[in-house]
Amino acid sequence: MVRPAGDLRGCVVAGDWFHAPRAGALERMAGGLVEIGPDGVIAAVHRAGTPGHQAAGALAQQAGRLVRLPGLLLPGLVDLHVHAPQYPQLGKGLDQSLEVWLQRYTFPLEARYADRLFARRVYRRLVGDLLAQGTTTALYFASRHADATCELADACLEAGQRALVGRVVMDNPEQCPDFYRDESVEAGLEATRAVAAHIRARAGADGMVRPVITPRFLPSCTDGMLRALGRMAEESGCHVQTHCCESDWARDYGQARFGRSDVAVLDGFGLLTRRTVLAHANFMTGPDMERVALRGGAVAHCALSNAWFANAVFPLRAALAKGVRVGLGTDIAGGPSASLLAAMRMTVAASRMLQDGVDPARPAAERGRPGAAVDMLTAFHLATAGGGAALDLPVGSFARGQHFDVLRIDPDAPLGTVRLWGGESDEDLLGAVLYTASRANIADVWTGGVLRTQAVPAAA
Repeated sequence: MVRPAGDLRGCVVAGDWFHAPRAGALERMAGGLVEIGPDGVIAAVHRAGTPGHQAAGALAQQAGRLVRLPGLLLPGLVDLHVHAPQYPQLGKGLDQSLEVWLQRYTFPLEARYADRLFARRVYRRLVGDLLAQGTTTALYFASRHADATCELADACLEAGQRALVGRVVMDNPEQCPDFYRDESVEAGLEATRAVAAHIRARAGADGMVRPVITPRFLPSCTDGMLRALGRMAEESGCHVQTHCCESDWARDYGQARFGRSDVAVLDGFGLLTRRTVLAHANFMTGPDMERVALRGGAVAHCALSNAWFANAVFPLRAALAKGVRVGLGTDIAGGPSASLLAAMRMTVAASRMLQDGVDPARPAAERGRPGAAVDMLTAFHLATAGGGAALDLPVGSFARGQHFDVLRIDPDAPLGTVRLWGGESDEDLLGAVLYTASRANIADVWTGGVLRTQAVPAAA
């Protein structure tokens, strides 16, 4: 057995590969070979038993480029919704309503990121923790501070995490506290441009980290700011991220102010594009879903945080049926777990609750929404290839042209929680891992073919 290599660029890797490049389609490539180019991108995939498999292995062996990895190899996980500055409040204040939680906990905490050293300390810890839990790509909301947002981008670059980083824009004095808002539309735009320039200068042509335009949500922004950010999105081609009809309060606010749904409002301001990711979107109607699909936008489904703040379960299967691109998000810290494994598990559980209903006082036939449930294989697809597709990034599966972003799962890790007994089908094997694995089972994480984090072995 060969110990996992630190830098796999230029190597041919043999292992037991699991991925779901399409919803509901598990592919296992036991004994498959994956060739990695010098740029960390997959150059070729050879499935066992196919023409060229043995020859590719023999040539790599002769050249000293063959690496055998034990355990299960999965694509890196893609988190479409992370509030980076909220990491210190993970698990706090979850008994409050969304609007109270923001004013009492979130905005005062985020205001602390005026201290760049505090930002550096939190963000380096956050990025390291997420990588160790298998999150190789993250879409980040930062705070409204330009310097602190640059620190987040730098932390991602230094750790080797693929990321999109956005400085939060919020200038509406009616909804944002005096101590935490942009002074004007121009001040917000100037700071957003400065962050984007910093990211592009640091990331260079590699694009490991990219800027993203980030109006916090409709309540936090004036019409002038939303209009200006829409123009910026069109001119720059940047990704856009924002919250969308997350809760009763958020939905009702948009209806009262604009007389239209959040989706329609964002579209009217030019903020609903092929590169837009809408967080939550629990209260999207059928026409809203059709509009999002038409524009090519995507939804970050945050099943765990929705249980606390959304007042409803996102109709995931309905959105997929309408052609909406969907990935998963942890929504740190509205979601009290930073693990996408937890997000996958809650995605399945929430869909089951939506399908079957939760009020025992109602007759079974009236209790839920038939046909709403999804399985773990669907959740796995959304957390990998689905998330990559939502961002238009080549990540999330094992195919030529995809970045080699990979997790090695060790089912036998001494401190792990997976228990396998032999004889499992491919789907049962993967399901057992996804439902029961803990951080200790994530032995190694690569992005771009380079080892970024490695499990610490148990003491003898």
